Amino acid sequence: MKAEKSNLVDKCLIATPAIKDPLFASSLVYICEHSEHGSMGLVINHQTTQTLEDLFSQLDIECGDETIKQKPVFLGGPVQLEQGFVLHTATDKWQKSIEVSAGIHLTSSMDILQAIANNKGPKDYLVILGFSGWASGQLESELHQNSWLTSASNTELIFLKNSDDKWQMAFDTLGFDISKLSPVSGNA
Repeated sequence: MKAEKSNLVDKCLIATPAIKDPLFASSLVYICEHSEHGSMGLVINHQTTQTLEDLFSQLDIECGDETIKQKPVFLGGPVQLEQGFVLHTATDKWQKSIEVSAGIHLTSSMDILQAIANNKGPKDYLVILGFSGWASGQLESELHQNSWLTSASNTELIFLKNSDDKWQMAFDTLGFDISKLSPVSGNA
């Protein structure tokens, strides 16, 4: 009997101490796509040095709201760093938008950035550059090697104001002490 793969869409990957790559160390990745063809996710707790003001300036988008202009831009992963995404709660229909799960959407069109700049965007959102991608079977292999733990996601976690707290908040939902986690996998 063949084991059925679990679908990780709308789940979070929690980086374990086994991950030494500085880009993914202590990262929390929200999975947007997971199939037999591969997986795609966004790191939701690593901020870049850029703010929305920097991004708006590069894209010639006017914004008069200082609070919006000072919001951080996140680094979603090492793939296509020039590609921007907005992970957000649903409030409107945007040109290039997909529903990841009930109430959570991913948009890659400029119209949502214009709306955010005009204070007409979604209530909760993260602006993210780049993404994390895995080839077919690669993520499953990394999970088997104890590189990642999986946890449920929710809007409170995804859009938590203090991004430094997201990893710990997700880990705390698992109910065990991370110091007890072995950095290597084994088979009994």
